[in-house]
Amino acid sequence: MSINPTPAILQYPRIRKSPFFYASRRHGVGMYSVYNHTYHARHYGDPVAEYWHLLNGVTLWDVGVERQVEITGPDAFDFTNMLVPRDLNKCRVGQCKYVFVTAEDGGIINDPVLLRLGENHFWLSLADSDVLLWAKGLAYSLGMNVQIREPDVGPVQVQGPKSREVMVDLFGESIQDIPYYYAVDRELDGMEVIVSRTGYTAELGYEIYLHNASRDGVRLWEKIWEAGRPYDMRVIGPCHIRRIEAGILSWGCDITYDTNPFEVGYGFEATWMVDLNQEADFIGKSALTRIYNEGISRKLVGVEIGGPEVGSFNDGSMIDVFPVRDPNGLRVGDVTSACYSPRLERNIGYAMVPISYHELGTPLVIETQHGPQDAVVVEKPFLDPKKQIPKQFERQEEAAVSK
Repeated sequence: MSINPTPAILQYPRIRKSPFFYASRRHGVGMYSVYNHTYHARHYGDPVAEYWHLLNGVTLWDVGVERQVEITGPDAFDFTNMLVPRDLNKCRVGQCKYVFVTAEDGGIINDPVLLRLGENHFWLSLADSDVLLWAKGLAYSLGMNVQIREPDVGPVQVQGPKSREVMVDLFGESIQDIPYYYAVDRELDGMEVIVSRTGYTAELGYEIYLHNASRDGVRLWEKIWEAGRPYDMRVIGPCHIRRIEAGILSWGCDITYDTNPFEVGYGFEATWMVDLNQEADFIGKSALTRIYNEGISRKLVGVEIGGPEVGSFNDGSMIDVFPVRDPNGLRVGDVTSACYSPRLERNIGYAMVPISYHELGTPLVIETQHGPQDAVVVEKPFLDPKKQIPKQFERQEEAAVSK
């Protein structure tokens, strides 16, 4: 009996392609990862060059990996308000909110941007973890009258100081009237979209959510690309340098199922993010109330790291190779994200450490790829803590509404 020596061929891998996959790869993807079970373009050759173009020009991102969970039906408000610890009574129709989806023990299942599209109509624009089945299971077990599904929607991001000009050329002058963290319905060449003033950069920027994305994804991409040509638009991946500077956390690196909002800097000071005084009995409320009263044993802190440049950080693998030690050599924690900031001209990052090490100025030793380096606990975010950069073009009345 002979054995066929022909090697197996992998066909139809169970990894999805975003609606913009074929359009975005034409620009020369340098690296893919998998995010929400979908191929994700991480960068297009030089992450540092992408960073500088984001700061000085306009960039286009394929973020079709931000899968949407849509919640509708008579109980949609009550259900969504139970899903997150933020009080959605303070969220207007047309407004967006950064939220946590919390577990019964207070852990963070996801940190999506929530879009309230109607009184009982919500989208959760997901980070990299599964929420659809969690939400469907909760709704079923609680007997709530809601419909939960993943709509045929795909977002792209247009980010950077010249994004405003591109968006005006696409949608007209009125697009400038969208306040920070609000969204509006628009039509572009017969394509239905929702445009929001949000993004993963803390720069001026927009997200365009395309309906019927599986049909029109490539067409929308090409339309935006043509509008961006006069402004030297570049296609880039998620800019981790900029998001670390801005204090933006990454699910799977800085926050996970095993961290709670208080540990990662939301809750004690940011009571709007975890509102324990609201009437709604949201998932994890009792656990987070207990944690609030008892305190935490560890905290995510900002760190400056000495020594040679640690790189631009792309895929989170630094978690395994950047241990944090005290000055006596005792391992006390781990770096969760780190990079060299070309603008600040130093290494920066986040580290999860015991609460006894969280005070500003605490000396640490962090083992980078260059060996042990002196480090110090510093305040985060590292730049623009009041988010003045993304709000820079708001009129006074718009700025007041967006708070």
